Amino acid sequence: MASVPSHATPLRLVQPVTIDLPRAVPILVDHAPEWLGTPMPGTRPGSRRYLTDLSLPIREHAPSLTFKKAAFVDLGEVRSSRDACDIEIEWRSASLAPLFPVFAGHLTLTPTELRLEGYYAPPAGDFGAVLDRAFLNIAARGTARWFLGRAAEVLRTPPAKP
Repeated sequence: MASVPSHATPLRLVQPVTIDLPRAVPILVDHAPEWLGTPMPGTRPGSRRYLTDLSLPIREHAPSLTFKKAAFVDLGEVRSSRDACDIEIEWRSASLAPLFPVFAGHLTLTPTELRLEGYYAPPAGDFGAVLDRAFLNIAARGTARWFLGRAAEVLRTPPAKP
């Protein structure tokens, strides 16, 4: 029996941002629908699912052009310590036309950064893997960068009032 090739590729992005962890945890748990999308029935105990539009901005060639794709984003339980907060995160296309990569990993918050680490699989099997390598995983990194930027907007510590 032939082995099935795996096209899972590691992905790690870091977004510097100042975060007040005690303030951020309730935003992830209680207010996610406001910034993440429409709540949907969860797929497993302890997880929350949202229907959202993931975006892939095309910055270099056409700054106003953005590809959007309906996707399910699943958040697992939040694990927090004094110095960090970690949450399992996955996303996948919400339709049978998976134009965006499937991602599974962790979103980690510290007082100074947001970190997204995990693995993604490009759509379209072998053909998608070849395109992903040829174009330096633009779709996966661009979508992840957009997601981190959006999360940073929501989780950023507001400036102190004078």
